[in-house]
Amino acid sequence: MSAGDVVGIITVLFSGLLAGEELVIRLAVRGPLASLEDRPHIQMRQALIRTMRVLVPALFGAAFVAAVCMAALDGLGSGFPLRLAGVGVLLAWLGLTVGGTVPINAAAIEWDPSDPPRDWRAQIDRWERLNTVRTSAAGFAFALLLTALVQAALR
Repeated sequence: MSAGDVVGIITVLFSGLLAGEELVIRLAVRGPLASLEDRPHIQMRQALIRTMRVLVPALFGAAFVAAVCMAALDGLGSGFPLRLAGVGVLLAWLGLTVGGTVPINAAAIEWDPSDPPRDWRAQIDRWERLNTVRTSAAGFAFALLLTALVQAALR
């Protein structure tokens, strides 16, 4: 097993964990959270932000660094376009996160659950729309990087 193979496995592991985390938030947390009254909704959202603002960057960072290393180590050979596309989609995920959901989270963590801003639901709706795209991007990056790894293994 080459260094490229090991890095490819690490890439698929962390990009899969990132995609899985995004999918769980999107499909398993969103509905129950939306069903809560305003105060517990905001309190739960704030608790999630506190946890996820550590976990998600760690998963993304590991996935991104490994994907860049995977692309560099395996060179221009079989699967390079897939590896490059996977890195590109991870960068798109990062742009959506830094430019979209992070500012909303930074505001939400400061909300008073007893007296939230008037537009808090609109901000959450925007966050949810952005998160849907982020979830899709994370899943697509995982699929691209997994396919690239399999393609390299079959050569």
